[in-house]
Amino acid sequence: MTSVFLGMPVYAPRGVGALRGSTSFPVAARTALADDQLRRNLGHATSTIRGKRAAVVAEVPDWEELRLAGEAIKGYVMANLDTLLVQLEEQVTARGGTVHWARDAVEANAIVLDLVRATGATEVVKVKSMATQEIGLNEALAEGGVTAWETDLAELIVQLGDDKPSHILVPAIHRNRTEIRDIFRRTMPAAASLSDDPRELAMAARAYLREKFLTARVAVSGANFAVASTGTLAVVESEGNGRMCLTLPQTLITVMGIEKVVPTWTDLEVFLQLLPRSSTGERMNPYTSLWTGVTPGDGPQDFHLVLVDNGRTAVLSDPSGRAALHCIRCSACLNVCPVYERTGGHAYGSVYPGPIGAVLSPQLTGVEDNASLPYASSLCGACFDACPVRIDIPSMLVHLRNRHVEARAASPLPSPEAITMAAMSWVMSRPARFRSAERLLRLGRLLGRRTNHITTLPPPLSAWTTSRDLPRPPAQSFRDWWRTRPAPPSDTHPNSPAKPGPGLSADLRPVPPSEPLPEPSSDPGPSPASDLRPGSPADPRPGSPADGRPGESSDQRRDLPHLDAQEGR
Repeated sequence: MTSVFLGMPVYAPRGVGALRGSTSFPVAARTALADDQLRRNLGHATSTIRGKRAAVVAEVPDWEELRLAGEAIKGYVMANLDTLLVQLEEQVTARGGTVHWARDAVEANAIVLDLVRATGATEVVKVKSMATQEIGLNEALAEGGVTAWETDLAELIVQLGDDKPSHILVPAIHRNRTEIRDIFRRTMPAAASLSDDPRELAMAARAYLREKFLTARVAVSGANFAVASTGTLAVVESEGNGRMCLTLPQTLITVMGIEKVVPTWTDLEVFLQLLPRSSTGERMNPYTSLWTGVTPGDGPQDFHLVLVDNGRTAVLSDPSGRAALHCIRCSACLNVCPVYERTGGHAYGSVYPGPIGAVLSPQLTGVEDNASLPYASSLCGACFDACPVRIDIPSMLVHLRNRHVEARAASPLPSPEAITMAAMSWVMSRPARFRSAERLLRLGRLLGRRTNHITTLPPPLSAWTTSRDLPRPPAQSFRDWWRTRPAPPSDTHPNSPAKPGPGLSADLRPVPPSEPLPEPSSDPGPSPASDLRPGSPADPRPGSPADGRPGESSDQRRDLPHLDAQEGR
């Protein structure tokens, strides 16, 4: 077992990996919203996956109990992560594997590159892995003279199209089959006459990858789970490419985030029921590959496990945000999110898009490096309902927004929002200023005369009108209306004193039981207050002495005036 000092929690480094976008979410989203084809592709794909998931989840009578179990297991893992990781290392080492610890993306990439170079290989085949995309492994290997070939079909499409993934589970979800055909025609030597038939596209990719599988000496994978008690790692997938990568090469390098560990096989059982139904809408994964260390004469004879922090201990240090590490990368939250369905994954700027990316990426990088992502949500709560491990993403989004506001408040330079709020506070602190501001607002009536809304304003107010319409100021302010309003009739004037009823004093407070009730009015003519007093012949209430309530006289009723006050409330 190696002893490595991980140091204090640090964020994922800048300039490496795929956790930070070049533009903020609002700017990138505006571009995505203008792409009609992208929106059609996303709408069709996400609605299809939602329907499949709903059907298979409805078959499980104890689905909510499974969700609760998954949440509890992940909570236990986070509370005992230090012990479980050491146990995992001990078990992997005892079974012939080697464990490496990486504090960040830079260290992880250097470890993998050195291991590949030690074999003399110049090419590696890869199983789909979010962790390797997070740290930018393909780019780091390319800089070191090693070519990495993606073997997952969707990842291959993204790689050949010189594109970026836009979905956790289906990286090429933003592409339709016609676009995929064009990519294959440009990049595959034998695909010049390829059609857009899905089966034909899959067979072309299979033939293209077959040679890579048979000649590669090194494979790189991620891991969905790692069982601490035995040192077993698990990869689940739907195409069989993972099985090829995990069995044919001589050297296998697995890159895994430290949060993927589970205590026992019993715990793994829970997630193998939750994950396929939540991700692909299947009852079980077509391929579930598990391996423990090295088996002589069977499979890779050199196995390395790289455990990556890259900001995870910083996430773990926040009690209100650490549940983001519970994520099992099923992408269920993406498929139900109305924001993701309209903007796609590229707008988030991170390899982790959608609701989970909006809470995980800012915590891995530091909130200020991804300050716009916590606002990329309507807070509708659909993500929490879909999450198989019950991550409360909406509450976490609010928490991260609060962290961003506090960080801006501590800055020596005030934000435009802070300046605006300070100006409004100054105006509203004096009636004279407020009246003057009301008069100035009337100038806004010159705008929006056609639609009765103001749709365009100059900077910096344009930041509001680019996404919202501003109501046109009214012709008359409330103060002006109040001064000129017609006076109400004198007998119904709102300031006229109210006449006290039975059981009430002149100021409309209940009469204490020790005080006698006020006497009926001595004015001639019928009085509603006197005629309806308890015990009067006109009292219509059931059970009154006029109705002959048994056992209670009007004298007894007068001795309990506080009851009248309570019944009249």
